[in-house]
Amino acid sequence: MHASLVRRQLQGLIPPKIATPKLVSGESGTGLGPLVDFYSKLPKGHATPRVGGIKARLFSGANASGKPIVAVIVGIFAISYTLDYNMHLKHHKNHAH
Repeated sequence: MHASLVRRQLQGLIPPKIATPKLVSGESGTGLGPLVDFYSKLPKGHATPRVGGIKARLFSGANASGKPIVAVIVGIFAISYTLDYNMHLKHHKNHAH
């Protein structure tokens, strides 16, 4: 295997500051001690669930509010009123009431 191929395959697995391509592509595993120490210190097990998203930020917990719903209603009204007004102006362009 070529060193560039090994480097490309291991690019996502090995942090670049800890393991260099020269260290990884060597025949003996003696130089991999810092790499093994780094990975042995990482937390093991399942990751904690991340609480996020729009529901968690706006509708759950201490920040619960009805403002986003009101904003959506006002936004829909503004867009529909604008479209209706423009259609009405097009109607009056060539015809008077």
